[in-house]
Amino acid sequence: MSHDHADHSHDNSVEPAWKHDGVRVIPSNQLDGNTAQTPGMDRKAAINFARVGAQKLWAGTVTIHANAKTGAHHHGHLESVIYVVSGKARMRWGERLEFTAEAGPGDFIYVPPYVPHQEINASETEALHCVLCRSDGQAVAINLDIEPVEKPDTVLWVDPTHPHGGV
Repeated sequence: MSHDHADHSHDNSVEPAWKHDGVRVIPSNQLDGNTAQTPGMDRKAAINFARVGAQKLWAGTVTIHANAKTGAHHHGHLESVIYVVSGKARMRWGERLEFTAEAGPGDFIYVPPYVPHQEINASETEALHCVLCRSDGQAVAINLDIEPVEKPDTVLWVDPTHPHGGV
């Protein structure tokens, strides 16, 4: 495995390889709110091209206030993974947001490219806090004007490798 950095670890006149462009820690109080937003949520970037030079992913946080929901949107060609830290998430998706599923702390949510969706905080009293990762270093959020169905169909997730609930 090669890399573009010379090994200067024994040369006292040059800083060691990877010192400033190796591992990066982004403190929670230094997240960037200047990113693509959707009404009803607060996205903050931690990892993206502009902040750390990430070429193939975007990561950050999203907070949805108690009893609130986002506008319908999708993320273009990007895949998204949402990890629920605290609270109760209700996802709606489809051409008319006709499908729904819920997730709680410790659960992961996968959103494929171009799928219209909406995040809902299913709690009337506590904020929903999530970690969000996307498959590109740039943020993409395309807000949609969708007339949702009144009662979406609940979709129970079935793991294709464990279709009978086995572990």
